[in-house]
Amino acid sequence: MRVLLNILWIIFGGLISAIGWVLTGCLWCITIIGIPVGMQCFKLSSISLNPFGKEVRYEDAGAASFLLNVLWFIFGGLELALGNFIIGIILCITIVGIPFGKQFFKIAGLALHPFGAVVERTKVF
Repeated sequence: MRVLLNILWIIFGGLISAIGWVLTGCLWCITIIGIPVGMQCFKLSSISLNPFGKEVRYEDAGAASFLLNVLWFIFGGLELALGNFIIGIILCITIVGIPFGKQFFKIAGLALHPFGAVVERTKVF
């Protein structure tokens, strides 16, 4: 089921979202100072490509992570999270769209504070 949902996700916008995150990450990685932000864009790209079967876990990464999350929030994280949240609400209007809306909520949370977050694949039993 997870594979089918990820295929539908890629067809209906996941691929475009992931490509956008990869291009943004490449732009951030041009400068040495922007490399940490670019790496987080790549993390968001991986979860934007196939979000079903992945979960986000937050670790205590310290003061540097907190500072980068504050800067991320100010310089674009809020807008990205708000956009994903609104798309998630629109998708949750229909019963068929609820699983996709929940994934947009997950991406919105990660877009809000990506530093200190670990994206990992869930185990299948």
